[in-house]
Amino acid sequence: MFGVVLWADASDSKAVIWCEDHGNLAYYTAAEQNLHDCLDLDAGDLIQFDLREERDVRRARNLRRVDAGFAPAIVHELKTRGPAKTAPTGNVVSFPEARRAS
Repeated sequence: MFGVVLWADASDSKAVIWCEDHGNLAYYTAAEQNLHDCLDLDAGDLIQFDLREERDVRRARNLRRVDAGFAPAIVHELKTRGPAKTAPTGNVVSFPEARRAS
């Protein structure tokens, strides 16, 4: 799956990821895996990852950075979108199209 990092804490190696399927957010904790302990994530990074669904949470594993700084304004865009005033789709923010390497 592809996703954009919405929030990351480098000191704790944790991140919250907006998934391309627009489902629930995915959570990443480096403590759950040791393969990518050195991956420093920043808000706006486009990543590819394996998704594991648990009872009520989605977990991201095996993260691979596709594009650092892919969507630097995504957090601002999401914060400034308020509830739809007219149409129910008025508050939808499009997921940036992933630039996949050929």
